Amino acid sequence: MFRRRLTALVCSVAAIGLLATGCGDSGSGTSTAEKGTGKVTFWSFVKGSQEVAKAFNRTHPDIKVTFEAVPSGQEYYSKLTNAVKAGTVPDVAVVEYPQLPEFATQGKLETLSASLGPLVKDHFPESVRQLVELGSQTWGIPRDAAPLMLYYRNDFFKSHKISVPKTWDEYRSMTGQVKKADPKARGGVLYTDNPGLLTALSWQAGSQWFGTEKDSWKVSLTDAPARKVADYWGDLARKDLVHSLSSLDPFWTSVQQNRTVAYVCASWCAGAQQATVADQKGKWSVAPVPTWDAKPASAMYGGSSFVIPKGAKNSAAAAEFIKWITTDPEGMKAWVSSGTSSMFPADPRLVPVTKAAFPTDYYGGQDVYALGSTSYAAVRPGWTWGPVMGTTNTAIVDQLPKVAQGKVKLFDVLTGAQQATVKDMERRGMKVAP
Repeated sequence: MFRRRLTALVCSVAAIGLLATGCGDSGSGTSTAEKGTGKVTFWSFVKGSQEVAKAFNRTHPDIKVTFEAVPSGQEYYSKLTNAVKAGTVPDVAVVEYPQLPEFATQGKLETLSASLGPLVKDHFPESVRQLVELGSQTWGIPRDAAPLMLYYRNDFFKSHKISVPKTWDEYRSMTGQVKKADPKARGGVLYTDNPGLLTALSWQAGSQWFGTEKDSWKVSLTDAPARKVADYWGDLARKDLVHSLSSLDPFWTSVQQNRTVAYVCASWCAGAQQATVADQKGKWSVAPVPTWDAKPASAMYGGSSFVIPKGAKNSAAAAEFIKWITTDPEGMKAWVSSGTSSMFPADPRLVPVTKAAFPTDYYGGQDVYALGSTSYAAVRPGWTWGPVMGTTNTAIVDQLPKVAQGKVKLFDVLTGAQQATVKDMERRGMKVAP
């Protein structure tokens, strides 16, 4: 039922105003593309992309991949959009999961159903397949997953006799104990410039921000699970039990200065912290993310896929490259060749490859990939990203700094984001269920 409804959303031009070209199986490309050989241009902002392209070229003499570094964030997506309009697209590009529906519904991508759809069904679990399959079509190939985990200073917790929380009630108690033990330290962070964690925590709680109803989009940023999360984290922020910080330098500075001794993040934070706060080796551990009922439940904070933009000149060779960098063990080795990345493969069969490349001494020998696998398996299926996530995220970020100041409630931030999202969807001709 869900697939039939989403098919109507992606392919119904009359009802939704989407591009008809976004629904068929594209046949673009030259005779070179049909042979799966020749030149491939690759755009990416993901760390390690250049090394991956070099590794592919060493083992695939019939295909020459040229890597071009691009900026991350909205600047990149604007660049990719302009390239589609101008007919100057790369053959392969990275698109994060939240942005994929917007690019697919606006006809900016080739469907990969025929070339790589069977690969997606064979290699990836349902929770991540649903992020790249829209309207019974495959639009991207998952690269990584980003299951939630709890990072904490084991030395601080031990010296102050603080237990690692298993539930969100216990987490609240922990934040109070941390502040009491050290008035400058906090046991969590509500980011002021990044809505990703708030989104993931809502997903983990069972929220469904976006869905379908007959031939319409359904927008529910204010459903009961989302409200529970917003009230909970808004209260922690107002009571100064967690930091309100930018997710960039201010956050990492707080970790370096022992002011953040616990925080919720995704699997990728293991490598990021090891590289950024190297002198705290052995002081950190990782635990399952707390849940509302002590039963396993997780979500993803981040993650990306690879796509073939509409108008690519060498689709067949591009598909070969994408297949190698997402599902081949040698391709995965190339991603983590530096030894500092803690990227968690979306393909569970490749976890041993990344695990072998990631040193364990920073976390005292702890197997962070075993924990990541447990969290990945607990990701709630059924999450759908909306078709205008740029608008949704901007509306949230614009108000987040005011939450800790007590000027606005976090739930009201979600209410405003819902209104902005619906308004933009209707402006673009999309039908939204009441």
